[in-house]
Amino acid sequence: KRRPKGHFAAAAGRAKRPRGGGRQLEAGMRGILITCNMNERKCVGEAYSLLGEYGDLLYGPEQFSDHEERLSGSEREEDEDDVEAALKKEVGQIRASTEQKLRRFQSVESGANNVVFIRTQGIEPENLVHHILKDMHTTKKRKTRVILRMLPISGTCKAFMEDMKKYTETFFEPWFKAPNKGTFQIVYKARNNSHMSREEVIKELAGIVGSLNPENKVDLNNPQYTVVVEIIKTVCCLSVVRDYVLFRKYNLQEVVKSNKEDAQQNPSSLTEEQNSEVVKAETEEEEKSSKEVKEENK
Repeated sequence: KRRPKGHFAAAAGRAKRPRGGGRQLEAGMRGILITCNMNERKCVGEAYSLLGEYGDLLYGPEQFSDHEERLSGSEREEDEDDVEAALKKEVGQIRASTEQKLRRFQSVESGANNVVFIRTQGIEPENLVHHILKDMHTTKKRKTRVILRMLPISGTCKAFMEDMKKYTETFFEPWFKAPNKGTFQIVYKARNNSHMSREEVIKELAGIVGSLNPENKVDLNNPQYTVVVEIIKTVCCLSVVRDYVLFRKYNLQEVVKSNKEDAQQNPSSLTEEQNSEVVKAETEEEEKSSKEVKEENK
């Protein structure tokens, strides 16, 4: 009996993704951290589509080797009765292709529920994500259904205080080392990690920003820069982003909502009251996600 085209590709998608070998979030990676509403598989699909669309616009179409093109075109035509053998062969080819050339966007295991991490190659995550949010904010055109927040991750290190202090002393320089300066805030989120203290992390990192230039000042209402600290298990993901309040904390569902303040496209137009509404919306989102995860694990 002939198997339908795409059968083996679908089977590979259902199979458990192998750990290790660059397929799991680890220190040294750059990419995009994405939160979703209980549908990680669909989230990955939406992420590839959205990032591919804007990646091609900013950086041109992704170039593939002849070997990769043969893999993508020939595998669907195969007709094998032994599903296990076919699946094993496909997984092997995917691994070989990945080893030969890293793709521009590659999903890896994040280590947390409702969180997807897309590793990037040859692009600047913060520029790409900012461009996406700016376009969606301007057009108010909804392009995703399950993706909630999309955060660029410009650097990763081990999630231990000494490692983070040493890493950020250099990482923060492009934004905060004299003569560069700016107002800033630090936002912190930890998942599947209980050994880090939120207060300690914020205090230490704020101290490092201040040491790079005493003119850097904290502003919790309308900062020029937001330092994003996302900890998952033993990996600390870091980025410094612009327009965090204007772009509704980088929430793709919220940024397309039309209102008078956003029409001005000016961060300073957001009052403290409106900023608190954004915080409330994010808190409700996280509480809902946490509740769903708890119910799922019962």
